Order: sequence, then structure tokens, then C-alpha cells
Amino acid sequence: MHLQRFREPILPIHPPSQGERVIIGLEKWIKGTLFSCSMCGNCILQETAYICPLLCPKGLRNGPCGSGSSKSCCVEPSRPCVWHHIYERADKAGQLERLLEVQAPLDWTRVGHETWGTVLSEARKRRLISPKYLLRRSEWREQIDEMFLQIRQPAWWQGDGKYHPPESSDPVSRLQATLNRGEFVITAEVKPPIGSNTAKIEEQAEQLFGLVHAANVTQNPMATPRMSSLASCLTLAREGIEPVLQLTARDYNRLALQSEVLGAAALGVRNILCLTGDPPTAGRIPAGQLPYDLDATQMLWILRRMRDKGIFLDGRENDNPPNLFLGAAGSPGDPNLNHEALRLEKKINAGAQFIQTQLIYDIDALTRWLEALDMRNLIGNVHILVGIGPLRSAKVARYMQENIPDIEVPLSLLEKMEMSQNPQETGLEITFDLIQEVRTLPGVSGIHIMALGWEKIIPRLLNKVAMTVPRSLVIQ
Repeated sequence: MHLQRFREPILPIHPPSQGERVIIGLEKWIKGTLFSCSMCGNCILQETAYICPLLCPKGLRNGPCGSGSSKSCCVEPSRPCVWHHIYERADKAGQLERLLEVQAPLDWTRVGHETWGTVLSEARKRRLISPKYLLRRSEWREQIDEMFLQIRQPAWWQGDGKYHPPESSDPVSRLQATLNRGEFVITAEVKPPIGSNTAKIEEQAEQLFGLVHAANVTQNPMATPRMSSLASCLTLAREGIEPVLQLTARDYNRLALQSEVLGAAALGVRNILCLTGDPPTAGRIPAGQLPYDLDATQMLWILRRMRDKGIFLDGRENDNPPNLFLGAAGSPGDPNLNHEALRLEKKINAGAQFIQTQLIYDIDALTRWLEALDMRNLIGNVHILVGIGPLRSAKVARYMQENIPDIEVPLSLLEKMEMSQNPQETGLEITFDLIQEVRTLPGVSGIHIMALGWEKIIPRLLNKVAMTVPRSLVIQ
């Protein structure tokens, strides 16, 4: 399937030489015709089933963002999600495992420049185009693979497809300690205020105190500016609630990410959830920049190496590395669970220690997702917190079913909400029953409550949950 470019080929920052212009022109014409190449200068076509990942409007190089589908991109709905097609083609070719390799963010000194000349020069250095190697095909193939690996995985990145467990098993936060003890964890989501007044966060913290082990603070939801997640996290901590700092790739380039996390760790915020983020076009005009500098997997890779290796992305050493508990998002409602399991494995390999899922209303779908993770031996390497959202009305339930990717509201629940004389009470009962079922599933470490605009019901819901959960599992 030939996909059209989302953007014109990128121009180089530094003007190329006269000789390089000739190679650039030839490469742009041939690769543009065959692959709709964007001339990123950091080519990984061989690793992405010969579909250019920069056809993704967000510029993601390590997999889909979770907001699109094979038919529709979250940035431009008239286009398909390119990463779904990469997964499908790689699957058919038996090359799905190659997608586990964590690819580096773009080196912008190479963007817009040629790659063929670089490959040819490196091949000459290794004497790979001499008759000596052409006669020894297996060894030549091995050397070629090693050469391409070195080109796409520079010394400042060194990405691979392996699992990297934390170098220390000592918990760095109360949330991690509770999960490590095997207790059933409850977290909730807090939306930061539009203004600079912290009163609303303080009020939410008061309502959640004693009922949750930690609370996430969203980062500019729907690409709309609010109080920073870090400032809101500090407010929660001051009110006795352990915070989870959400960071989105949309809002942070590689410099800001490392700086923000160092500051957060210094201030005692250790739980970090790495997300790709809603596209800038989901917010208000004027929209922000595309493509993103990073994706969620790259964020995890950078932060894990800062923590475990004590090195910045640029290779500098850090004498006081941050103590971090790293998390990522999962989508149990993905229609292709094999691809979703591989996408999560990549995040876990990169550094994710806990997963907070998209909202779940279908227990059978959640069970199939857990089985898919178990097939890849992932359950023991990560803590899973299942996303739960109370249904306020039949209209809300119907909207999520029809408009939000990877959320499946079973027909039986829709009909139950539509027939109810008191939909809010019915929605609360449905949510409570879901939580009780989720608690029985092997591999689940807890739940993550998302209010969906119905924040006032959360304390009542959690108080009811607390009566069925052993008191030792609920923070006093």
C-alpha cells in the first residue's frame, strides 16, 4: 500500500555541498517515488517494513500513539494510521519482532541530508563491496546487518529490543513500595486548574485523602494549557497525596524532558507517566508544532538511562541521577492484541515499570489483553493498573463507544444505562461491579480512576470500594 506524505521533504539545517546535492536529489526522487520519503536523514525503512514512519503526522518512530486506527489518524482523520499498516506488513512478512528495537529520535544535523553516501562510505571502510565478501554471502550479510545497526543506533542512543530491568530493586516512592508488596493499589486522576489558583486541587486532594495511594495530574489535556503538571503535583504532595507526574511528548523536547525530570526528582516527585499526548490540533487555535521531538518510548529510554546509567542523552555523566518510578499507557481495547502486546513490550523493555490502561468496560476484552501480555511473558515485568471511569449517563457511554478509539462499551451496558430511571446510580453500580471483577483477575495490580468530568462522585465510589478492600490496602 502506497501512502502519501503528510509533509513535504524536510530541508537540511546546514546547506549541503555541491556533490551532496546531487546525491540528495537522486535519493529524494527514488525514495520519494517508492516510499514517499521525507528525507529525515535517519532512515529506518528496513526496520519498519519499508513504510516510512515519518508518514505519521506526529513523526513517531517507535509505534502508534494509541489514538488512531488502521482507517483513521488522530491528526488527520482522512488518512489511515501509518503505524497500523507497518504492523500489518511486518506481521505478514514474519518481521514483527524487528519492531521491538527502540529507535532513536532524529539527529537534526542529519535531517534533509542523504543517507546513501553515508552507507556507501561505511561499506567501503568495512571493505564490504570487495569480491572477497561477495563470495562469502553469509558473512557478508552479517557484516551488512552490523553496519546498518551502527548507523541507525549511534553511540549516544544504543537502542535495542531487549528488556532492561531497573538496576536497583529498592522502591523510590510509596506507590512503588505498595505495588512491590503485592497490595491492591488505587490511583485517581486530577485535572489541573485553568488559572493559577490551587484551591481546586487542594479540594480534590482533601476528597481523595485516605482513599488513594497516589493521584495522577494530567498534562494539558486535549492540548489546552492549564497549570503545569509539576506545580500541581507539588500542591498534591503538600496536601498529603503522593503525585504521579504525567509528561507528554507533545509538550517536551529532549532538553526540556531531562531538565523537568531532574527538577521533579529534586522536589520529591518520583512517579513519572510517559505519554505521547493528544495532537496539537485537538486543542484551540493556533495549533502547535508537528512532528513531535520525542515519543513515549523514547522518553522512557532516556529517563531509564538517566536513572540507571547516570548519563544524559548527549553522553554527559550525572553524579546525582534521579530516582524514578516510570510508567506508560496501555490499550486493552486495541482490535489487534498481538500488536498491542508488542507495543507494550517495547515500552516495558525501554523502562516502563507500571502500566495505566485506557478505560475498560468489557471484562472479557481485558482478560484477552492480559492473556496476550502473558503470551509474551510480560506480566511479571510490570505492574498493571486498570483504567476505570464511572458512567454518568447513556449519552456519555454512547459517545465513548462511537468516538474514542479502543474503548468498547458492551451493548448490554449501553442498554442498561438507556433503560435506567436513575442513570447516575446505575452508572455507579456498573463501575463498582467492574472494580470487583477486575480485582479477581491475575496480573492486575490495581485500578486507576478517571472521573470523565464527574469528579464529585469519586469519593463516594472509593468509600464504597474501601468497604470491600482490606483496610491495610487503603492509605489511612
